[in-house]
Amino acid sequence: MNAGRSRNPRSRRTGAVAAVAGAVLLTTVTAPPAQAAPTGIVVSNVVVNNGKPIVVGTKEAKEPPVTFQVSLPPGLSTSKPSAYDAKPFLYRGTKLPKNPDNDSLRMDIYTCYPVNDWKERCEGTLFIDPPYDLASNSYATTWKIGLTLRLWKPDGRLKAEEFKKAPGSVQLKRWAKATVNASPEPVKKGKKLTVTGRLTRADWTKHKYTAVAGSARLQFRKKGSSAYTTVKTVKSNSAGALKTTVTASTDGYWRWTHNGSSITGPATSTADFVDVR
Repeated sequence: MNAGRSRNPRSRRTGAVAAVAGAVLLTTVTAPPAQAAPTGIVVSNVVVNNGKPIVVGTKEAKEPPVTFQVSLPPGLSTSKPSAYDAKPFLYRGTKLPKNPDNDSLRMDIYTCYPVNDWKERCEGTLFIDPPYDLASNSYATTWKIGLTLRLWKPDGRLKAEEFKKAPGSVQLKRWAKATVNASPEPVKKGKKLTVTGRLTRADWTKHKYTAVAGSARLQFRKKGSSAYTTVKTVKSNSAGALKTTVTASTDGYWRWTHNGSSITGPATSTADFVDVR
């Protein structure tokens, strides 16, 4: 055991992501691929985004956290990190991609903390750049976890590599937005109040937000209160439009909230305050 090493973590940046970011690739990463061979490296306890779905928009890059544990075979030591590399990635479908560095969602910077001479715990982030990584709305699905394992020769050339499946999966969803408008403002007590809004979600093909047909709950929070109550549930039309009428009774805030689905993230609009006189 050598717990003292936990004060000296090592950080790595994967070659594929560094290329996207414009960084200089390490010569070891660009080395010719070696013949697939067992490395003896074992990666376990992979947790992506704290076990929650990853929700991505159209432009903003996302960096979901990833934690995992690495166990080394005889002959390798955490004191010589340059001799090996191990990192998770996400892939779609039933088969592992032939080139995970290009056909997957990859690790960005990650740091490993040695537990002893043969084991380390690692933490870092994936890097998801929507315009670059998400070319189709079909990518909103369940992604499986894969592993890239590599051994390096003393001269920096690749000695062996293998791509393996790991237990677990993560759901990738399209970011959703909701808007709200209540009118007239102000309104007389007992009169009708019309509440409108719109539901949209990230379109990874068009790289903009487009309409989504779904249901949303109209919620109200009385002035001076901190809790919202659901007044009714309304379905949006094909253009994503929401519309309903309610009877005005007291000052308060109106909003729409959408629960999302297996491919769409949840959305809650900002609140619109209405003065009832």
